Amino acid sequence: MTPASPPLARLLDATADAVAAVRAGRSLTDVLARCPPDLRGGTQALSFHALRWLGGAMAARALMAPKEPPQNVDALLVTAIALLWPGSEPPYAEHTLVDQAVTAARQRTPAAANFVNAVLRRFVRERDALVEAARHQPVAAYNHPLWWIERIKQDWPQQWQALLLAANRHPPMVLRVNARRGTAQSYVQHLAGLGRAATAVGEHAVQLHKPSPVHELPGFAGGEVSVQDLSAQRAAPLLLAAGLPPGARVLDACAAPGGKTAHLLELADLDVLALDSDPLRLARVQDTLNRLQLTARLQAADARDVPRWWDGDPFDAILLDAPCTASGIVRRHPDVRWLRRMDDVVALARIQAELLDALWPLLKPGGRLLYATCSIFKLEGQQQIDAFLQRQAADKPRLDPASPGHLPGLPDNAVRPGLAPETSGDGFYYALIHKP
Repeated sequence: MTPASPPLARLLDATADAVAAVRAGRSLTDVLARCPPDLRGGTQALSFHALRWLGGAMAARALMAPKEPPQNVDALLVTAIALLWPGSEPPYAEHTLVDQAVTAARQRTPAAANFVNAVLRRFVRERDALVEAARHQPVAAYNHPLWWIERIKQDWPQQWQALLLAANRHPPMVLRVNARRGTAQSYVQHLAGLGRAATAVGEHAVQLHKPSPVHELPGFAGGEVSVQDLSAQRAAPLLLAAGLPPGARVLDACAAPGGKTAHLLELADLDVLALDSDPLRLARVQDTLNRLQLTARLQAADARDVPRWWDGDPFDAILLDAPCTASGIVRRHPDVRWLRRMDDVVALARIQAELLDALWPLLKPGGRLLYATCSIFKLEGQQQIDAFLQRQAADKPRLDPASPGHLPGLPDNAVRPGLAPETSGDGFYYALIHKP
């Protein structure tokens, strides 16, 4: 028997707590990990929805109640308004949402229940006018912080609006078929036999027409497939494009959670050192490798602290999937835009530069380094690599013309021409650099 779904009022209560935590600077992933198991799935779905429309919801609440309510009341209000926002495919009927939000308010702060009821009913009654007024504010119009909007405008003057709007769309679920076990086409045929529709994208990528829990994917537990976005799937083939001999030494410098590490090992027989500064995240790399029946050496260390972890033997290839703002994957992680601060971009760019400078000397002559970030901010991409090439000019590093550069997450960076916009990968940056 399928367990009954939790009452919507409980889900709204948990979602309001999650939204409040994100606004206070906590990662949604961490919040959901502490959520009761019976509420976790529903809370995640509603939180994602609310965070995608949070800018508009905050502006509309301010128009209706200029004096900011207590935090726990405000969190419930903006959550409910975001779920009622037009064009956002509300997950429940409006009268149900309002009723259950008021029920949640009675449980959270009984004295505020009438206030919550009045604000939400006014929003439903005057929704068109309130939304129109709110959208005069950029944060409400694009549902991103103002500093983020301004940076996207500066970096992408012709595409900034499309990028911001694309970040609020639901991302497709994309799989990577283990090259040692099959092909995209064979897996699509397998799914079709089970009544599930999917499209092969290239040799090893599969886009599901309808998302699925991973435990329901045929072959997932046995290592036949992994979940990985199209843009992320470009890393391993790029690093291996010119070929590496069997047993070549490869460093994956910031390896967690292990998707790119595994992809490298699926495509070639390599001696891979997977490095990550967080031992807990490194454990996820081992879990991924175990599921896929692959082997790599794992070590917990800050890649910049070379004497602590390097054995002195240079590498044939290095993958540096550097820490970044994650500005290219906000459609998958809608809390990121509300967590990041303007200063974070500069701080992370500094770390990226330190990693590049620390790892470049560890590369053999004739070796290659692939720099990657899941960011569309040019300070973390093109500008970062331009500065690196200037700093290392004496070594004559060569930027491979096959480097994709910035993949902004729009239809023009689809894997092959003619794919629908939702088939485009996440926003990424890639630069493949050769050492003479």
